[in-house]
Amino acid sequence: MTFLVLAVIVLFVLAGTRVMSIAALSAELRSSRKDETITDAENRNQGNMWVLFLIAFLGFCLWQFMAYKDKILPEAASAHGPEIDRLFNVTLALITLVFIGTHIVMIYQTYKYAGKKANRATYFAHSNKLELIWTVIPAIVLSGLIAYGLTVWNDVIYPGDKKAMVVELYAKQFDWTARYSGKDNQLGRYDFRSIGEGNDLGLLEDAKNDDDVLVKGEFHLIKGEPVQFKFRSRDVIHSAFMPHFRAQMNCVPGMETMFEFTPTITTAEMRTKLNNPKFNYILLCNKICGATHFNMQMDIVVDTKEEFNKWMAEQKTWAQTQSAAKQTAAANVNVTENTSAN
Repeated sequence: MTFLVLAVIVLFVLAGTRVMSIAALSAELRSSRKDETITDAENRNQGNMWVLFLIAFLGFCLWQFMAYKDKILPEAASAHGPEIDRLFNVTLALITLVFIGTHIVMIYQTYKYAGKKANRATYFAHSNKLELIWTVIPAIVLSGLIAYGLTVWNDVIYPGDKKAMVVELYAKQFDWTARYSGKDNQLGRYDFRSIGEGNDLGLLEDAKNDDDVLVKGEFHLIKGEPVQFKFRSRDVIHSAFMPHFRAQMNCVPGMETMFEFTPTITTAEMRTKLNNPKFNYILLCNKICGATHFNMQMDIVVDTKEEFNKWMAEQKTWAQTQSAAKQTAAANVNVTENTSAN
């Protein structure tokens, strides 16, 4: 069905092109004049049509904004989210004013100065005043916007809360793993050369790793408590994007990046707000990292403190996982030896 729709669109465009070519050829054959001359009336019509186009175009843009404004950004669910949204709205408002203003000026010129046979062009090579206006004003506006943006960025990226829970997000094609720092709130050492079966993150024998908890599929956060994320990548550059929390950070092979925020709305509360019992916060990869990039996702659940503690108590620590793996390996060896002896 998709192929048929695309085929129809392509054929429609080709047919339209041919019809326009035939119409132009027919008009040329019917014309008794050797030199086709554009009349003043045609120029006036062009100017009027551009004005009508401007009204229709800006009206269409306004309709799109009113119809889809709620879908531009999802509701912010982090402490710094409202400030990011204000920065976004200020930037959008400035861009919109420039967008509307430039279109009005451009189309006003086509209307006011529509071609007339009696008119003669004015030679106008340079104006210091105009150069000053369109250099100084944009420079002032952009400088103010950049200063505002840097202020917001510094407040967001460098909060430095020493009580923040430390969580590592480990990216690889095409999968996420979340590693909680455990009771000591410290992540242990790792080395990519230790990556192997049962040790995707390359964790080393380090006491700080023993209480770490590794989870896949979904990870949990606590409402009202800061969390410091540390990002790593095994293979290519990924980008950890959590849209509801207004958080995004590149995951770069060979280095560790960071981002910190505080969730403000639990998953249950957001489901009630949206009247959507199936809603989940989500972690996405926002870099085109390969063939199944689109599927590199992980659910995020924001709990109350009690809910989070209950969930965490159900998870196995790295030490427990490794101990169970060693016991399984030893049992398999015994079975193999017994089989060989028999």
